[in-house]
Amino acid sequence: MRMLILLMLVAGIVTPAAAQRPAGYPRSYDALIAAARAERGVHVYGNADATAMRPVIAAFRRVYPGVAVRYDDLESRDIYRRVVADAAAHRPGADLVWSSAMDLQAKLINDGYAQAYLSPEKPALPATAVWKNMGYGVTAEPVAFVVNRRLIPPALVPYTHEALERLLRAHRTALTGKVATYDPAQSNVGYLYLSEDHAITRDTRSLVQAIAATRPMLSRTTGPMLDGIAAGRIAIAYNVVGPYALTRARRDPRIGVVFPRDYTIIASRVAFIARDAERPAAARLFLDFLLSRTGQTLLAREWLLPVRADVRAPRLSRERQRPIRVGPQLLVNLDTITRRRFLTDWRAILAEGARTP
Repeated sequence: MRMLILLMLVAGIVTPAAAQRPAGYPRSYDALIAAARAERGVHVYGNADATAMRPVIAAFRRVYPGVAVRYDDLESRDIYRRVVADAAAHRPGADLVWSSAMDLQAKLINDGYAQAYLSPEKPALPATAVWKNMGYGVTAEPVAFVVNRRLIPPALVPYTHEALERLLRAHRTALTGKVATYDPAQSNVGYLYLSEDHAITRDTRSLVQAIAATRPMLSRTTGPMLDGIAAGRIAIAYNVVGPYALTRARRDPRIGVVFPRDYTIIASRVAFIARDAERPAAARLFLDFLLSRTGQTLLAREWLLPVRADVRAPRLSRERQRPIRVGPQLLVNLDTITRRRFLTDWRAILAEGARTP
């Protein structure tokens, strides 16, 4: 579902002569703030939930009155297509592009759709979160198993990938039709997460075979899986975006969220400033705010967990974390031959599972 937040200047508000430069920023940042005010706003393509972004945008407006934020909430594939189409048509598009489809963001950067910017917040970020001073990982979002607490009693909840496979094989009949995961052929994050699983351990193929034997529900997005868990149609969902699951679980006791103890993939929403941004100064301002301690704290309150280590938020031990690095290795998954082989194998495993008596 596409939503649009448009926070514009309100008549009667008195804009101060200059917004305050953040502590520790260079004096030259005053010129950037002035340029952003002259641009009057920033246009963002993103796929973080629009409702979650409202307090972040409101806080940015308080810090930088006079700079409006237009936020288009789009699916990751649509973000990619729009950026390419906008550039091809030489029409105004997003100034800042921010998406959870890390591989598609890497491709856009590699294909020349981004511009370099050295953020003052870069020293506070892990090395895995920045690529070529163009791509910035803004969040650190763990990938989860999600269970229906009634259908999967505490004694059976799997806390490792191996335990999940044992559960699926031992209770295959009871779980047939009650397991869900992303369809990597339709979901960019599903393809990214499953590819990362295969890169981490060769045991992934055996786990996927166990999932396939349950004739799983395949989803393009997160919502249907969480809806199925809550309603009891689904007992367990594999490789779900953790913050979305935590948000639902916070208000729905039927939903349980598990971050596996053997390893947990940590994904990030990657942002870059568009090469042809009409408002590049405002885009830099908004990116810096997202990466600042204030912005990261506000994102964390919406379960968009911070990439910075100096912001308080729920965290996993370092030993469990397997962060997906922002960088050129993400392009490997988008190679046409590699993707075709991966999906061919995926479909073959599903077909074999469907024939399993």
